[in-house]
Amino acid sequence: MSETILVTGAAGQLGQLVVHHLIESYKVVPANIIAATRSPEKLASLAAKGVVTRKADFDDAASLEAAFAGVDRLLIISTDALDTPGKRLIQHKAAVAAAVKAKVKHITYTSMPAPDNSLVTFAPDHLGTENAIKDSGIPYTIVRDAWYHDNYMHSMPHNLQGGKWFTSAGDGKLATISRDDCALAIASVLASGIAANATYTLTGKQSLTPKEIAAIATEATGKPLDVVPVTDEQLGQGIRGAGLPGFVADMLVSADANTRAGKFDIVTDDFTKLTGKQPQSLKDYFVANKAALIA
Repeated sequence: MSETILVTGAAGQLGQLVVHHLIESYKVVPANIIAATRSPEKLASLAAKGVVTRKADFDDAASLEAAFAGVDRLLIISTDALDTPGKRLIQHKAAVAAAVKAKVKHITYTSMPAPDNSLVTFAPDHLGTENAIKDSGIPYTIVRDAWYHDNYMHSMPHNLQGGKWFTSAGDGKLATISRDDCALAIASVLASGIAANATYTLTGKQSLTPKEIAAIATEATGKPLDVVPVTDEQLGQGIRGAGLPGFVADMLVSADANTRAGKFDIVTDDFTKLTGKQPQSLKDYFVANKAALIA
């Protein structure tokens, strides 16, 4: 009998992609997959495919324990509770405790690169969760996702429209990877039946500076883009001035600071180790999303 796999946050962008790859790329029988979220009614399309759906609310420990019952392999996708410092770590620890009570056999967790040496505001959440999982005694796989190509879709269209990209990242480098590639690698871990403890860092094949990224965006779209260096303070003021919440501004500024400090300059071949494939390049991602970039 095949193992039962549960994916939390299954209605979210990463969760949907993981379930997709479990079924389509790794041919996991839908009935062996449990998709869990706060609002199971959002999972009707998965239920129609034969996927089991359950309610899992990270703020309700009882719902987590009930959701995890009978689960062999659990994927904890980090929650989006970033507005209140420390809240996400509390949620994740509740999920780990529920996994222990439910006698889950293996935990996979989506983390970030080098959370123990990071300036990013939410790094302590990831480090604390990794440690909680290790302390639980349950076999685990930590999958540390690098900055997504997809994250550029929030700001790059605006940057290209104005021809300027304001950043405090300096000449720092980062090796981004697509969310879909991360989902494929995570699905490979869940479908493999691997039991040994392991940590993987998923990155692209090339680490790039903002100027190099801007040149790729220009090549893909035909629109000129100048990188304008600013301080962390100026960047934060600009983001707040655009109407974004303070915690989002702080997060984005901390990501640029982390890049400037060289702490995102990490390149591995872990994606290829897990999938046997090459990750999509940022250039190919921008070309594939050209219409959205120039909208």
